Amino acid sequence: MIDLYYWTTPNGHKITLFLEESGLPYRVHPVHIGRGEQFAPDFLRIAPNNRIPAIVDQAPADGGAPLSIFESGAILLYLADKIGRFIPQDLRGRNEVLQWLFWQMAGLGPMAGQNHHFVQYAPEALPYAIERYVKETARLYGVLDKHLADGRDYIAGEYSIADMACYPWIVPHERQRQNLADFPHLQRWFERIRARPTTVRAYALAQTINTAPTVDEAAKKILFGQDAGTVRGG
Repeated sequence: MIDLYYWTTPNGHKITLFLEESGLPYRVHPVHIGRGEQFAPDFLRIAPNNRIPAIVDQAPADGGAPLSIFESGAILLYLADKIGRFIPQDLRGRNEVLQWLFWQMAGLGPMAGQNHHFVQYAPEALPYAIERYVKETARLYGVLDKHLADGRDYIAGEYSIADMACYPWIVPHERQRQNLADFPHLQRWFERIRARPTTVRAYALAQTINTAPTVDEAAKKILFGQDAGTVRGG
């Protein structure tokens, strides 16, 4: 059994995509980040960075005590290795998947996240910041579009954790001021993943957990007002 500590963000969706695809039994523990539930001591023992997602594997392969993992990329890699699926076992295939997983973790996620912040949530419009992150998001879309231009169905050939990592960050493309029609190979890939029954189930689950996906002023203070004192106070 996998205990998933989750909220309905792109990083959270990565893990529900995997779990739905894999068939591993799991139970969801919602962590409402707009209410500050990520600062609860029980959660911080699992995820010291006070971010979702996190998991606890109640039956790790070494037969030992339950194992907790935080950081979405680490979780995807752990789960893929646990079941021997969604990451190739050969040297070259495995490293292709890992490169694109780390590309998402280091590039697409952080840059699109800053795009979301300055376009939607900043208390005042900052044209330089908006232009900077909208353009960088477009550049990253272009990188993936070019990679997919050889007609491959998925990022590393077969459906893998690289696709599961990237897809949720493309879902809010309109909010990122991106037009998928400008990236036809990426759009083809996106539509293929969106049509997977497991993707449909993962996003349907999200709608049952977060029935009012809005960020009010109180939530903004919690989400965007953190500093080192936040961690020390936890």
